[in-house]
Amino acid sequence: MELFTRNDIRNIAIIAHVDHGKTTLVDALLRQSNIFRANEKVQERVMDSNDLERERGITILSKNTAVMHNGVKINIVDTPGHADFGGEVERVLKMVDSVLLVVDAFEGPMPQTKFVLKKALELNLRPIVVINKIDRPDARPVEVIDEVFDLFIELGANDEQLDFPIAYCSARDGFAKKDPDDESTDMNPLFDLIIKNVKAPEGYKDMPLQMLVTTLDSNEYVGKIAIGKVQRGIIKKNQQVSVVRLDGSITNAKISNLYVYDGLGKVDTDEAMLGDIVCISGIPDINIGETIADTSCPEALPFVDIDEPTLSMNFMVNNSPFAGREGDFVTSRHIRDRLNKELETNVSLRVEETDSADCFKVSGRGELHLSILIETMRREGYEMQVSKPMVIYKEENGKVLEPIEYLTIDVPEEFMGVVMEKLGPRKAEMVNMTSAINGYTRLEFKIPSRGLIGFRNEFMTDTKGNGIMNHVLDDYEEFRGEIPGRSRGSLVAFETGDAITYGLFNAQERGTLFVGPGTEVYEGMIVGECSRYDDIEVNVCKRKHLSNTRSSGSDDALKLTPITQMSLEQCLEFIASDELVEVTPKSIRMRKRILNTELRKKASRKL
Repeated sequence: MELFTRNDIRNIAIIAHVDHGKTTLVDALLRQSNIFRANEKVQERVMDSNDLERERGITILSKNTAVMHNGVKINIVDTPGHADFGGEVERVLKMVDSVLLVVDAFEGPMPQTKFVLKKALELNLRPIVVINKIDRPDARPVEVIDEVFDLFIELGANDEQLDFPIAYCSARDGFAKKDPDDESTDMNPLFDLIIKNVKAPEGYKDMPLQMLVTTLDSNEYVGKIAIGKVQRGIIKKNQQVSVVRLDGSITNAKISNLYVYDGLGKVDTDEAMLGDIVCISGIPDINIGETIADTSCPEALPFVDIDEPTLSMNFMVNNSPFAGREGDFVTSRHIRDRLNKELETNVSLRVEETDSADCFKVSGRGELHLSILIETMRREGYEMQVSKPMVIYKEENGKVLEPIEYLTIDVPEEFMGVVMEKLGPRKAEMVNMTSAINGYTRLEFKIPSRGLIGFRNEFMTDTKGNGIMNHVLDDYEEFRGEIPGRSRGSLVAFETGDAITYGLFNAQERGTLFVGPGTEVYEGMIVGECSRYDDIEVNVCKRKHLSNTRSSGSDDALKLTPITQMSLEQCLEFIASDELVEVTPKSIRMRKRILNTELRKKASRKL
């Protein structure tokens, strides 16, 4: 059987550390391939279509697009840069023949650069290195190339991978160069580099169809859409196919619609062949990792192993006094159905039933992975309460192993001492320290995942917002011993009602408040952080009793300190094991598991 090469197509993924400019680079490639009309208004980071992605400036879900250059179709997949969404990256790499490794011309390789590059090298892909943001005044492209080369060697790259092509870009200004001293006003040098260096898809066009489902999408009109690359043969609209399931069983189905990518959209096609990235509808129960094959020869393709979750938390039906007021979907059935739907596309997630019908154990790759799911659900109208994230341990040869993260911190030198002091009790072990670039020192640590829970808040406060921290799962190691918990208690509301200025003024002497005047509170709700180790009950609903001796202006003297607004992530980091976060479409509140003051005191005495 003759090997066939598709010279008219190239399949690449863009991988990088978060915020190194992947999505902006895709923008520049799209703009210069005439995808948009001359008068079309295009928003920045057009590939980040999800509201959460646009707000946070990160890519959460991988996206596909396609551009034409000199008669060659280039399929581009933009992948997430955050470690918590590594499951997305791992799957996507199965669809492509090369990767563009985007590295910031100032920051150089970061933890996530290492993580995604390792995955690409393991799949024997040959990367093209793109040094981005060379327009920065502090850019240092030559040193960064040396750092990238060292990283390739460290990760065991072969000779062919070490001989990587390089492009120097400013994605924001829309130009690329093959050499820093070249003159360039557009992205053509990068397009040429892709066509020359990315291997054209090869395989057997005349053999029976084989396609691995690597991503799922859905559409209210056609239902579930399977996305993947045709590895062998030809696929046609209305074709009868076999689906080789993950458990090895085989079922038959019919392809009702077939699409290929064109720019940011999908276009209908009657057939596609080896090397094409296609979207298929008509198979309602298809799953990621399953193979669509010819009925005469249903052979499975190997699927990448997805890294296991490291954190778990409980999602529960909301049972606070304010339950059901703000959400549309509040029952355990609603929550169960939504979590099961998430499992179809979120391969790094695990959902387990618990002893209680109203509680589900949800495991994910990290705090961000789980908090994005919670935030997405609350925006869709779901209401629930969630527990503190807990680390998932492994047991091997009678020893308890825990996940260890590789933590990279960039801080101005004056904050180094306080950061190292805080990381000591969290069982962090320093592995590297590099001298300052522009006054910033880079510190590298290995730290248990549980040591990072609640650290980001402290870190941002200690460095006055000047520190940058990134971490990625490194390995599992022997349990490192106990880590001290939160050093301060909670201010807990004593009764249900509206918070009053007078009550808040008295309460603020005890700590930092999270609620302002007029906020509805209930008994057992957390209204602030105590300045001492213990929890303290405070009556924020307390009014000033009128008396006949009142000095003029005494009420005007009540000045409240500005409250601390807590985001969802901050709440998850803040709560202790006996506390929960109540999440509704309109509010995020923290509360004690046991709301009643007397019952809570009785329970604490039993411990």
